[in-house]
Amino acid sequence: MKTKKLAIIYAILAAALYAINVPLSKLLLENAGPTMMAAFLYLGAGFGLLIYSGIGKAFGKVTIKEPLTKKELPYTIAMVVLDIAAPIFLMLGIACTDSANVSLLNNFEIVATSLIALFIFKEIISKRLFAAIFMVTLASIILGFEGAGSFSFNLGSLFVLGACVCWGFENNCTKKISSKSSVEIVIIKGCFSGLGSLIIALILGEQFPEIKYLIGILLLGFVAYGLSINFYIMAQKDLGAAKTSAFYSVAPFLGVAFSMILLGERPNVQFYVAFLIMLLATVLMVKDTMAQDTGND
Repeated sequence: MKTKKLAIIYAILAAALYAINVPLSKLLLENAGPTMMAAFLYLGAGFGLLIYSGIGKAFGKVTIKEPLTKKELPYTIAMVVLDIAAPIFLMLGIACTDSANVSLLNNFEIVATSLIALFIFKEIISKRLFAAIFMVTLASIILGFEGAGSFSFNLGSLFVLGACVCWGFENNCTKKISSKSSVEIVIIKGCFSGLGSLIIALILGEQFPEIKYLIGILLLGFVAYGLSINFYIMAQKDLGAAKTSAFYSVAPFLGVAFSMILLGERPNVQFYVAFLIMLLATVLMVKDTMAQDTGND
């Protein structure tokens, strides 16, 4: 029983660590370009977890699983390329719209992942999940418009949705190699995607941030991406994938809370309408994942 409770704590901690990413990135973007920011967030995750795993191996705390092989190379390359595009889109979105909106729109990643799994990888989706997908899509459309009486689309929301689609494809590619070493996967994601984004940032003429902000971005990447994924994997060991994802689904709502506390954001009425729809959709997704885990329909 204690093991299960600890696993639940790990899952919620993983969600909280990722949720802090959006409001803190909003603050740090005042001192760094969006592409440069995306690069060092992922480099912080990759190199941070490399050091973390090195220390773990030295003390015998890390179990080495089966490494990646040439057979997984196409999925690995696709994962890296998509992880270059997604965080850049996300940072552009954060720069253009409220971080509370961004946090809530992150739920669209579940929609993108599920639909890609259905249409490309031929996975089966339950009626309950279809209903949740419809509700998340509706809420995303509501958040996507500039405001009441306006039919102009919010560019920031469009960037966030683009990031979610990229991560949807990336999630399906990662799933194909998920039986391999999770630590190795995260290190490859962080280091190679981060370096790719850094090259793009330099080509675009973005400047390196001041050292104090650079350290802050690296630490945020290590915590919000590296450690978050690590805790997520630790939770999966005892809860299983379905229940872990159910607990992790609180991340967007924690992100909204952090945005209001740290940035003092006060969203408009349409945000709260979308929030309620997203909340209902999340309840459906939690029920669906729990049903999958217990073998019920």
